[in-house]
Amino acid sequence: MYKRLIYPIFIIFLLVLSGCQKPSSEPDLVYGLTLSPTGIDPHLNASSELGIPLQSVYDTLIFRDPANGNFVPGLAESWLISSDELTYTFSLRTDVSFHDGTQFNASAVRTNLDRILNPDNHSQKAFSLLGPLESATVEDEYTIALHLRTPYGALLDALSQVYLGMASPSALEEWGTEYQFHQVGTGPYRFVEYIPENHILLERNEAYAWAPSFINVSDHPPQRIEFRFYADPATRALALESGEVDIMGEIPMHDARRLSATDSFDLLAVPIPGQPLQYFFNTTLSPTDDPLVREALFQGIDRAAIVETIFGSSSPPAGDVVSASMQTFPTATRFGETDSGIAQELLDQAGWLLDEESGVRKKDGVPIFIRIAAPTWGMNPEVCQLMRADWERLGIQVEIHVMPGFGQLKEAHDAHEYQLIGINFFGTDPAFLSSFYSSDGLYNWSNVKNPELDSWLQTAASLQPELPERAEIYSAAANSIRDQVLILPVRDYVNLVLKRQSVHGLRYSAEGWFPLLIELSIES
Repeated sequence: MYKRLIYPIFIIFLLVLSGCQKPSSEPDLVYGLTLSPTGIDPHLNASSELGIPLQSVYDTLIFRDPANGNFVPGLAESWLISSDELTYTFSLRTDVSFHDGTQFNASAVRTNLDRILNPDNHSQKAFSLLGPLESATVEDEYTIALHLRTPYGALLDALSQVYLGMASPSALEEWGTEYQFHQVGTGPYRFVEYIPENHILLERNEAYAWAPSFINVSDHPPQRIEFRFYADPATRALALESGEVDIMGEIPMHDARRLSATDSFDLLAVPIPGQPLQYFFNTTLSPTDDPLVREALFQGIDRAAIVETIFGSSSPPAGDVVSASMQTFPTATRFGETDSGIAQELLDQAGWLLDEESGVRKKDGVPIFIRIAAPTWGMNPEVCQLMRADWERLGIQVEIHVMPGFGQLKEAHDAHEYQLIGINFFGTDPAFLSSFYSSDGLYNWSNVKNPELDSWLQTAASLQPELPERAEIYSAAANSIRDQVLILPVRDYVNLVLKRQSVHGLRYSAEGWFPLLIELSIES
């Protein structure tokens, strides 16, 4: 009897106590994310989506000014490059602390770089950004030297990206493989929590006093910002209209037009530098091992109609191996208009002849068959549907496999079970092309092996960005990629962002995707 009486009294006590506690604050701003990544550790994972919140959690050694693309000091006050370009020495700020109170210094930088370079951690992007970085040495408490095996002109660009954001060594040691749920940086916002496929929560770092020179810190920035996931494009406009979110990117074209015509929302069209929405041809699997077939598949889709149907006039059809907004690359129109008549002629030349009875092209009695591995993001599934319709009109059988995450895409590559596979990275320096087109590139998913292309990419990546010969070599490499028909580029990325009109000061980093949250203010 006694035990049965005490139990409910104890429960009532807990309920009263919890009722006396202050409830957690509502967020001042809700930002809609359009992809639910498989992981959000910037050192280990690769999605652009993770950078949308984490750009404000982490600082980098240097930054790119989004207005002009110039490098400006960040956690490093200055830097020197040795005459042989094999050593970069950074003088660090002495007044910076991580959110957990750990002092930022040269030892912290080395810990971060060692973590990224550790092959056991299987970094998906940051590792490749560092190129030929071999080691980092602590010269003194606030001086760090980075040593390269070979010259690498893209190192400063790499160090300006969120994937090389500086994390607290104390937190890395404490949390180990669980670090993505307990992230600690030095940025204007603290990481509070991450609930996969639900939300990410940040809180203002009141101690932040080391913003880069181009940042216009708001007098009243939002104190709490919550990021919620809206992977289904159909849910995004509904979330905005219901008041559930204040900012949302990657809005479908028709919703962007409709909502921006109201008095409630403003539309920002943000060009994204890097690779276009594209598909790599598997050059080692029939029938895409034949360059005639690859060119026929490119010619066989109406790219202009596909882009207009899905993206409207906001995104131009892709003309090159990188987007036209990429200032550091000599972009040209290497991929022009397409022609289905040319596609039919090429297929005939390749021996894939139309069987009138079945309406399918065959070679030696075998039907032509194309399997596409498509990501979920960037409207890739919708693009694939329209490509399939165009190809089927030519007598090509097509099967689409939508991959729910990067891991599944990589598994499809490793299993060698596709003719086309969709993948692209964003960035502000073309050195990332080495990962996709070098024979030993981490993302050489076309399986190309071309010594001349290898040489061009290696030489160009070694040169400083301002040298004219760097642009000339990258142009030659791009011509080679087009001549070999290694990719099918569709459209240049333009991020359609809708924001509530009560939100002011929304601006994006040089990478295009990442909002500068500390500049925001909100009307009450």
